[in-house]
Amino acid sequence: MEKTYQPQSIETNWYQTWENNGYFKPSGEGNPYCIMIPPPNVTGSLHMGHGFQESIMDALIRYHRMLGDNTLWQVGTDHAGIATQMVVERQLDAQGISRHDLGRDKFIEKVWEWKEESGGTITQQLRRLGASPDWSRERFTMDDGFYKAVQEVFIRLYEDGLIYRGQRLVNWDPKLHTAVSDLEVLSEEEDGHMWHFRYPLTDGSGELVVATTRPETMLGDSAVAVHPEDERYKDMIGKTITLPLVGREIPIIADDYVDMEFGTGCVKITPAHDFNDYEMGQRHGLPLYNIFNDDAAINNEAPVKYRGLDRFDARKMVVEDLDALGLLVKIDPHKLKVPRGDRTGVVIEPYLTNQWYVKTQPLADEAIKAVEDGDIEFVPKQYENMYFSWMRDIQDWCISRQLWWGHRIPAWYDEEGTPYVGRSEEDVRKKHNIPESVALKQDDDVLDTWFSSGLWTFGTLGWPEQTEMLKTFHPTNVLVTGFDIIFFWVARMIMLTLHFKKEVPFSTVYVHGLVRDNHGQKMSKSKGNVIDPIDLIDGIDLESLVQKRTAGLMQPRMREKIEKQTRKDFPDGFTPYGTDALRYTYYSLASTGRDINFDVGRIEGFRNFCNKIWNASRYVLMNCEVQDEQGNRIEAQDCGQTGSSDYELSVADRWIISKLQLAEKAVAEGIESYRFDLASQALYDFIWNEYCSWYLELSKPVLNSDDFSAAQKKGTRRTMVRVLETTLRLAHPLMPFITEEIWQRVKDLAGTEGDTIMLAAMPICDDSLIDEQAMADVEWLKGVIEGVRNIRGEMNISPAKSIPLYFANGSDNDQRCLNANTQFLQKLASLESITWLNAGDEAPMSATGLVGEMEILVPMAGLIDKDAESARLNKEIDKIKKDAQRVEGKLNNPKFVDKAPEAVVQKERDKLADMQSALGKLEEQLVKIAAL
Repeated sequence: MEKTYQPQSIETNWYQTWENNGYFKPSGEGNPYCIMIPPPNVTGSLHMGHGFQESIMDALIRYHRMLGDNTLWQVGTDHAGIATQMVVERQLDAQGISRHDLGRDKFIEKVWEWKEESGGTITQQLRRLGASPDWSRERFTMDDGFYKAVQEVFIRLYEDGLIYRGQRLVNWDPKLHTAVSDLEVLSEEEDGHMWHFRYPLTDGSGELVVATTRPETMLGDSAVAVHPEDERYKDMIGKTITLPLVGREIPIIADDYVDMEFGTGCVKITPAHDFNDYEMGQRHGLPLYNIFNDDAAINNEAPVKYRGLDRFDARKMVVEDLDALGLLVKIDPHKLKVPRGDRTGVVIEPYLTNQWYVKTQPLADEAIKAVEDGDIEFVPKQYENMYFSWMRDIQDWCISRQLWWGHRIPAWYDEEGTPYVGRSEEDVRKKHNIPESVALKQDDDVLDTWFSSGLWTFGTLGWPEQTEMLKTFHPTNVLVTGFDIIFFWVARMIMLTLHFKKEVPFSTVYVHGLVRDNHGQKMSKSKGNVIDPIDLIDGIDLESLVQKRTAGLMQPRMREKIEKQTRKDFPDGFTPYGTDALRYTYYSLASTGRDINFDVGRIEGFRNFCNKIWNASRYVLMNCEVQDEQGNRIEAQDCGQTGSSDYELSVADRWIISKLQLAEKAVAEGIESYRFDLASQALYDFIWNEYCSWYLELSKPVLNSDDFSAAQKKGTRRTMVRVLETTLRLAHPLMPFITEEIWQRVKDLAGTEGDTIMLAAMPICDDSLIDEQAMADVEWLKGVIEGVRNIRGEMNISPAKSIPLYFANGSDNDQRCLNANTQFLQKLASLESITWLNAGDEAPMSATGLVGEMEILVPMAGLIDKDAESARLNKEIDKIKKDAQRVEGKLNNPKFVDKAPEAVVQKERDKLADMQSALGKLEEQLVKIAAL
């Protein structure tokens, strides 16, 4: 083994070995276990959320693969209709070409070309993360087989009366000229205005004042609404107003939706351009006046002077014209949520248009029941409430998009606009007896990508064909996902799978939190706090990091701010931490459902953890094989790998074997309950605190001293290497690369066979190997050694100096433990002598520690320079007293205590308490030294 751990030199090679040898394919003889990867966009690249999610899934897959389960991690990518079309259109724009210049078929060819050349970025990054899906089964939502499944689902839903075409309001992107889902709309608070206008009653008896943030929409008003119990307007209900600028008479209606306390209590109603107004319009049978065309310019429904104007130009003119008529009351500054397209940044318009819809209520009823009955469980369980609240108030689902890239809707229209649904034009003609003389044209729209991804669990396994893979791996076991797409994807998968497969798509939904920066802020390009997981794995210098974070930002002030913050937070950029350290950081933070504040400082700690494992393994190998100067094995030592039984286990050997069983149990419980934070902590504690810090230290007296027999040495070598080999297997699901590298070197020493750790057996706790007496004895031993070390530290005695040690007030068991562990104690505590004091024996003046009821005593005479130590202690006492006086002064100041946040005040109180405790200990030591 190399002297230092260098992740870059091992990770890529091992991954290629795994993939080339087909180790990711289903192969176990146990129960089927299947996870479906949430298909990332083909245009995408790995971000921290992906990295966290894929690490969780890979740990589950590797764990079950090692349990011997027939394990499939189904991988694939989503065609990402809008995102992909925009990428290719931008490339064409750079050449001065539009997609309309090419035509639909040629444009789609260009998209496929782009996909083949540039669409594999994220799958390569997944490999870099160590993800182990079955790449031989990689699917794409636009491949032929999946396309067939999507088409079949649409046709059958239509035949079942669950898909229809209708005119309703949708989120409309005026730049893309398509409907978009709620998930593709970002609503953030912006500064705007509230305009107040007078609407005169038709009979001349008065007027109403309405307020709006979108004055241009008044051209499409159908009514003015008031609350039915609002005394100010009760007499006006049923009357009409004459809509200014338009001249249309519209009614004054009463509706409980109106808030009497907001503004004047009068609300203009524009059913064709506001979702809430649309619902009110449906309740009252109001007409819909659509005043926009598909690029949000004013259409011919409005008065002539406004036609053709962009909506914001129309807004300006409407306000000016109402002001000229004396109908503008006032304009107030107003903060409001503005919906913008996440791809284009333009303001989304509620728009009345013909679209295809899924009738969701019948599907939702079954999906609700599946969760209520426990067929599907959410982890954490609180997300079931979120699921139920959405599903019980579900609206019909708009599934059509006005794009070219995607699954084209299998519907054809005759010249009268009558739609016919079928598998092809030929199928439609045959099914509906339409002669060739009647022209048919296929629908230009494509399906929402959430529709196709809703079939992911069964479409990827070969449905509508009843394939062996479908029979074996469906239903799948667990879906790992973020809470933000529970409705958009999880719920729709449940609905569609129950309808077509008559079974749930998965039994568990594990919902993880969002990955935020170390301040708890959402990572975003505009904040300049995005971290690329690959940069953490491979490293990046500061200048490249600054350039990456500021690229594409147009505002100089924002670029300057982000550059300054980046240089402050990461003055050295990122060193190459390696995949295993990054993955372990994710697991350590993965408490169920909570958002993750990712601090880069944590990954440094887990890189050190990797180093600890590496160095411990080198120590084991150096003691279990004869090596040349380069560390290559010349021959193996006898570690019991031949199966011989001529060895003897020490109490330390029996202790570490016992602790290993408990670690195996804790890791299994953590993974199986999706508490990866607990699993990773249990593994960390075992490796660092028990195996490395204690057991390997306890092995040194055995291996390096003539006081121990050959059988004892062999027992320790055997235990040391077997526990290491088992621990590597236990850690492999979380740390795949370093464990494979070391395992290949130690497996034969431990008597283990196999080509790869990936397919080796996952360690399982064996209660019969837990030796309670050994665990108690070593805890006693640790207590004594730690007590001696504490005394050395308190009395400033060098760890290298051998000292005498006395035991007083001990029990029979304490004396038994002492007699059994004298050799360990002498070596690890650096003792020159050990004395057991019986009742009545006089002890010298000593520094004292407690191990249970027993006292351990270190005589001070001759061990320290009394005057020098007294001077040192007095200096330390004076310093702490001054610091304590400063804190006391702050706490005695009413201005500080009354005005500072409680947490700040408490922090100062805690600081003072710590100082007072430290003073007490130092003064005790001073008294002891004075008595020498």
